[in-house]
Amino acid sequence: MKKTISSLVIAVVMAIGFVNLSAAEPDSVVVNDSTIVDDNADNVVSDAATAGDDDKAAKTEDAPKAELDFIQTLKQKFIEGDPLWMTLPLICLIIGLAMSIERIVYLNLSTINTKKFLDEVETALKNGGVDAAKDVCRNTRGPIASIFYQGLDRSEEGIEMVEKSVVSYGGVQMGLLEKGLSWLSLFIALAPMLGFLGTVIGMIQAFDKIVEDGQVSPTTVADGIKVSLLTTVFGLIAAIILQIFYNYIVSKVDGLVNEMEDSSISLVDMMLKHKVAKV
Repeated sequence: MKKTISSLVIAVVMAIGFVNLSAAEPDSVVVNDSTIVDDNADNVVSDAATAGDDDKAAKTEDAPKAELDFIQTLKQKFIEGDPLWMTLPLICLIIGLAMSIERIVYLNLSTINTKKFLDEVETALKNGGVDAAKDVCRNTRGPIASIFYQGLDRSEEGIEMVEKSVVSYGGVQMGLLEKGLSWLSLFIALAPMLGFLGTVIGMIQAFDKIVEDGQVSPTTVADGIKVSLLTTVFGLIAAIILQIFYNYIVSKVDGLVNEMEDSSISLVDMMLKHKVAKV
């Protein structure tokens, strides 16, 4: 429950930050050119006015053009692509990123120095028996320590029961490691589909406008296609970002599962070696 709440909090914070960023309008400079025409003016006044206009034109050409930075460009494209349909892939991206961050933090906290942990458990079994080894597992975080604790707790019931306990609890820990991945894969598939939906609806609106005008205007068609395709681009970008995080998480889970399987075999061998479990 705490992990779910933390994911929702991260998503809300990211959404509020993006909305505030989109609400901020870039400073714009409006230049009003006024031209005074006096038919009764003599040639001297006309020449002076022409010289003044030439100076203004030269200054305008020399002045550097204001360029939009990445954030302003992104905001402009977001508004051009219809905020309603651009928001749907954005929601998928924000929630998916929140879930990905939560999974990455959880998996990193679950990763330990397996070799060092095995040496500590074996030393504890050799010097203090099962109780000392259980204390080592109790004070170590991660799924491997939890599996070891369950196996050591069943040591009095025989090595066969230890193996069954390790296998069963290993499946439970694997489920905890893969928690939320199905939802993340859903957002990866949903983001581009929502983008395509916005594109189709934008194309329909563009054709409706052509029907209303009664003629095919290249400007109308090009503008409608541009706006509708922006939703597809944004949906694909969101899916690509989430796919990268998803593959990283899956690879991290696979590595932890392999360590869990290898460590479980080592636990059984250690218990047989030190005769702490009945055969």
